[in-house]
Amino acid sequence: MRYPLSPEMAAFIAKTLSFSVDSLEIAGQRRSYSRMCEAFTPTRPAGLEVKDFTLAGVAVRSYRPHRLSLEHPAPCVVYLHGGGWVVGDLDSHDFLTAALASDLNAVVIAVDYRLAPEHPFPEGFDDCLEVWHALQVQAPRLDIDPRRIAIAGDSAGGNLAAALCLALREAGERQPVGQALIYPVLGGADDLPSRSECFDAPLLSTEELAFCWRLYMDEDERSPYAMPLNTTDFRRLAPAFIAVAQFDPLRDDGICYERALREAGVATDFDPGPGLVHGSLRAKGLVPEVDDLYRRLVCALLGFIRSPL
Repeated sequence: MRYPLSPEMAAFIAKTLSFSVDSLEIAGQRRSYSRMCEAFTPTRPAGLEVKDFTLAGVAVRSYRPHRLSLEHPAPCVVYLHGGGWVVGDLDSHDFLTAALASDLNAVVIAVDYRLAPEHPFPEGFDDCLEVWHALQVQAPRLDIDPRRIAIAGDSAGGNLAAALCLALREAGERQPVGQALIYPVLGGADDLPSRSECFDAPLLSTEELAFCWRLYMDEDERSPYAMPLNTTDFRRLAPAFIAVAQFDPLRDDGICYERALREAGVATDFDPGPGLVHGSLRAKGLVPEVDDLYRRLVCALLGFIRSPL
């Protein structure tokens, strides 16, 4: 199928695909992905203190702007990277986490959760939940306000962020002040229109999506923490910003989730992602329609962290 992409988006896709390898061998896929990410990672904004350490035994990276007030604990965004649960790390999304810390004037903590297939569901999800709990306990030491922590993630990271909100609600714990899900994979049905309409979409096909699912979980897995659309109750969840990409087999996952949250009384903000493809947030600064998405993401996160529950 042909997709009506802007020249800038088409150039971004071509450059991204130039790093692809034909092998399905996971180590090779990870090396290829890392090379691609490095090619799109700019110099970090000035004025950030960046530290790598561990929370609950999980590697994390903290970005703290120098201009944060010394009088009050800082707001914070916990960021969960995409990569189909199979690729990605603290470096792969540095282009975004550093920019968010600077533009939000907030601490951003990126989580290096364990990857499939070596660590299938629920191991990576458990890592994210453990980091969240550790952050609540250690917030004073980290000079972070535990009442102003949002969760965000793209693709598989959006899945993990949504699942974390579900798990916190079921445990009777405080929700994040907001959840930002960027082209999230949420376990939508195989017959959703976007699965067929965008079956050969650039950067993520329906076949590639199925491949990642198989590596992450058992075929009969139905847990809402793996597939958030399988939950039967969407009430009492964090306010949500959900952005999808127009040309993405996962588009309708986000559409369905936003509708379910809204109908359950959760405050939502939805971005339909005109002209976008899966993974295109990496084209920030290169593609005007991606810059539009980034601005909306920043505005949504600012709204969350400025207004504690």
